[in-house]
Amino acid sequence: MSNSKHHDHDHSHDHDHDHDHGGPGHAHHHHGPGGHAHGVTDERRLMRAFIIIAVFMVVEIAGGVWSGSLALLADAGHMASDAAALAFSWLAVRIGKRAATEQLSYGFRRVEILAAFVNGLALFAIAVWIVIEAARRWFEPGPILGGPMLAVAVAGLGANIAAFFVLFRGSQDNLNLRSAMLHIVGDLLGSVAAIVAALVILWTGWTPIDPILSVLVAVIILKSAWGVVRSAGHILLEGTPPGVSIPEIKDDLERHVAVVHDVHHIHVWSITADAHLLTLHVVPREGAAPQAVIGAVRARLAERFGIDHATIQVEESSCADLPGDRAACC
Repeated sequence: MSNSKHHDHDHSHDHDHDHDHGGPGHAHHHHGPGGHAHGVTDERRLMRAFIIIAVFMVVEIAGGVWSGSLALLADAGHMASDAAALAFSWLAVRIGKRAATEQLSYGFRRVEILAAFVNGLALFAIAVWIVIEAARRWFEPGPILGGPMLAVAVAGLGANIAAFFVLFRGSQDNLNLRSAMLHIVGDLLGSVAAIVAALVILWTGWTPIDPILSVLVAVIILKSAWGVVRSAGHILLEGTPPGVSIPEIKDDLERHVAVVHDVHHIHVWSITADAHLLTLHVVPREGAAPQAVIGAVRARLAERFGIDHATIQVEESSCADLPGDRAACC
């Protein structure tokens, strides 16, 4: 017995036109994703933040060497990583705007996720370095000039606040931008720790506060890094997007779309944190036209789950094409 199969592909590429290939059951709709303006704005914000951080990084390195403060040097090292991370993130946004090719049919937007993943790993490395250096400073303390340390730390705080607000006003759904912003948050906390350490040293002369607060900053950096690496890794592994439930999608479509009898082989994944894709097989109710089923399912997915890019295959019976794969038919 042969199955009648119909496919619908709703691709969100950077095109401002729709076209129908004319084949029965095949409707390819191309809509501009509405994210181009965000991409341009985020690119500019990343460059502005990079300039702020790169310029002040030089100042903080000089201040850390002059004052002998690990807290400042740790923050300067973090800033160096931030400058590289921001440059990498900016490059990822630039590359991500390239048109799709035959070899990369979804385009280059996933480069943003790779950038976020690498940035997260860099944060781990920085935190480990800070802890190791803090242990060395604890056992081999050196003189620290509290006055210069305080002045540089306050200036660093101002630079980090400026860079943070430049990025914060960008797209909060962009994981690449979020990872860059977390780098800035780590720097900001490092500047606060350096200010507190400088004040303690000026008031009491107790220099061990410098490595102690450096370790505290390292712990905070590790927590932020884990969140970025976990989110980016989940996307790279084609994981189901957070907040999306495959059983819920199946139940919702079968309950609320009148022309649907059964839904199976549901797969949901993300290209970026804000671009989700879905494929599924659907068995229509008797007498339902395939194109009506495709339209109804697509509309429900967009309305209920916010998924606009769906590939829908209409067939005559559940799991007819993969009889041995019962797990995927849930």
